[in-house]
Amino acid sequence: MSLKSLLLCSDEKIVRVLRRTLSDLEIEVELCANSERALRKLTRERFEAIIVDCSDEGSADVLRSARNALCNKRAIAVAILDHAMGLRSVFDIGAHFILYKPVSSERAKSSFRAARALMKRERRRNFRIPVRVSVTIKDMDSGNMLKVTTIDMSEGGMAVNIPKHSRPTGRRQVSFTLPGTDVSLELPAEFAWEGTSAQAGLRFIEVSPETIQQLQSWLKLNSPDTEQDDPPVRCQLTDLSLGGCYLDIGSPFPVTTRVTLSMRAAGMELRAEGVVRVMHPDQGMGVEFTQTTPEHRAALEKFLGVLTENRDLSPELLVQPEGLDLESALGSNHEAADSDDPLLGLFRNQSALPAGAFRVQLHKQRGVAAAAAAGSA
Repeated sequence: MSLKSLLLCSDEKIVRVLRRTLSDLEIEVELCANSERALRKLTRERFEAIIVDCSDEGSADVLRSARNALCNKRAIAVAILDHAMGLRSVFDIGAHFILYKPVSSERAKSSFRAARALMKRERRRNFRIPVRVSVTIKDMDSGNMLKVTTIDMSEGGMAVNIPKHSRPTGRRQVSFTLPGTDVSLELPAEFAWEGTSAQAGLRFIEVSPETIQQLQSWLKLNSPDTEQDDPPVRCQLTDLSLGGCYLDIGSPFPVTTRVTLSMRAAGMELRAEGVVRVMHPDQGMGVEFTQTTPEHRAALEKFLGVLTENRDLSPELLVQPEGLDLESALGSNHEAADSDDPLLGLFRNQSALPAGAFRVQLHKQRGVAAAAAAGSA
């Protein structure tokens, strides 16, 4: 199944480069010469990517509409910019990736490889498999139970049949067994939308990495159209703390992207889940870890110890996107962690800085961290 992109661009040279590049990456192109046609397409067809030349009239309207169109709100948006144009305003209206002019084949291929990996994960994350499963929905406040049957299921949630005259809302605890297995899952969810009078949608929330892996494995095994993820991207670790890390990477993933990191050094391997909090196009990104278990913290401390004892050691690091977390927000536990973790504090308080100024602050906090480690030795 080919990925599909909508391209708003009137520059014939850029169009030729992108058609060739996207064809090599097995991404179809639907070219729109003006914003009116692009806006009509957005309301009628589903696309995995929206690519907009910001020099074209109406480009900002197309980016905004992509975020609001029900069938394309999770499409990956790529903005083509002149270097003189401001980044912040483009991100604010919905762009995920930036492609600077002049657009070369090499630069386009690098950017769209990263975009394609995220496009695939978003499509698979939202692909629904028709399945009938008995589910118990528990109201955590009252303890009331509701027995329902699923209509379909995806990595992010499920559609269920709801008894008439029963319109539950808010958070619940759902329990069910994956068909054909003995894997019983119990996870928090919330009512996300209503279909007909007898149907509703449940969105999984705060799902553990282990549960996500179980869901992914089952869905992949039972999907009629299995699609392979792109391989992880190699990058360089520049900063690491117990709360997060900063990575040098030529095509960083957008803010709110959920990622999986694999780090290796001196025979030790560390796997971490995180969310991108800072992104500098063509340069790097800051990732906040989302795992907070004592076991994960202990593994991080051990890995940090290895790097501290071997200053010249360059760890091998791979990153893979797991999808966009559009509802991502930092909770009170993260705010509290800011005072204890300078790197996270930098992500939270200085993310709007230009890339150069941000790296100056990174260097300063790196020196403070090194002095603190030396003092405690």
